[in-house]
Amino acid sequence: MHDAASWAARLGGDTFLAQTYNRSYAHIPGTAADAAALLSWDDLNGILDTQRLEPPRLRLSMDGEMLPLHRYTLPVTTRRAVTWHRVQPAELHARLAEGASLVLDSIEKIHPAIGASAEALERFVGTRVQVNAYASWTDREGFGTHWDDHDVVVVQVSGAKRWKLYGATRDVPTFRDVETPDPPQDDPVADLVLNTGDLLYLPRGWWHAVTADQGTASLHLTFGLVSHTGADLLTWVVDQLRARVALRRDIPRFADTTAQMNYIEALRAEIVSELEDPRLVARWAASNDATDFGRASTSLPYVSGVPANPAITVRLTAPRAHLSLDNSMATLAAAGTAWDFSDQAVPMLRALLDGTPHTLGGLANLADLEVKDVAEVVTTLIEGQAAAVVRTAL
Repeated sequence: MHDAASWAARLGGDTFLAQTYNRSYAHIPGTAADAAALLSWDDLNGILDTQRLEPPRLRLSMDGEMLPLHRYTLPVTTRRAVTWHRVQPAELHARLAEGASLVLDSIEKIHPAIGASAEALERFVGTRVQVNAYASWTDREGFGTHWDDHDVVVVQVSGAKRWKLYGATRDVPTFRDVETPDPPQDDPVADLVLNTGDLLYLPRGWWHAVTADQGTASLHLTFGLVSHTGADLLTWVVDQLRARVALRRDIPRFADTTAQMNYIEALRAEIVSELEDPRLVARWAASNDATDFGRASTSLPYVSGVPANPAITVRLTAPRAHLSLDNSMATLAAAGTAWDFSDQAVPMLRALLDGTPHTLGGLANLADLEVKDVAEVVTTLIEGQAAAVVRTAL
């Protein structure tokens, strides 16, 4: 699942977005082949052995509580007086055998296959994605019955795990909320076992309890989808209205009631005029996509521009970049910047939009341009943190 089409095919495409997304859970059976390319136990061992991971990035949890560091790590102080916590494998193994669950946050940043899959899912659902890895060995709950403040897509990459789903006890609860949802009192609405390759989609606010009670070690990934609420939309509307005088005027705190009501009425009129726009959500979505910085990457050693070498391979690092056409001009909006190009660059820009790597030579052939012209375009996008070199010619 390294491209948006693969995610769409597994989740159900437009039907999923229209009928399931943000609404109800979905259990989608799969096969071991579906998950094999994402993460293996060997991959996880390699990450734990080579990365300096400090809590809460790496942590152990049991019965809803984080285990103290001293139970599985040893503090190490470098000669520059920097202290970090080194995992003690034997102690880590012992805690996991006792029932602790291992959690590794943001694994997409250190494991390329998961990073590519997260970008592809982001392209499909149109929101930022963070991936956490979870490993457990027993029927002891690592986190108790709990809910998340974001939707998740779970991929069972090895073994099996039981999920008890209870639904939500408060409609669409948020991280910044005025009330805390009450724990569920009823029996679960679903009792599922995810086997290797299976997917589970779960909306935010749904209570769930998870155990590795199937007699096998379990390894799964959760792709967390950042939520966008009405509060976010109104915040964006207010930001757009900062260009209006009514929004920039001081609050008349010490004026009489009539002046204060006139002030409020002016604000109301500006806000209502925006909310009456039938394209408001579409405008917000386009702005949100174009201003997201995506997953910017370095392009060493090319610190002063990309040379005109056809073998150099590049890719767009802003998963939600948008290309629009107007007469003889093409505008690419990504990572907070918009660039205008001639329409001859359109085939090259469209190829980059899928997020897959392309050589400068291949892009030049697509657009019938010289390699040096393609290198200049790519250099511009790299300087704008919207593209990166993924394979040098050195």
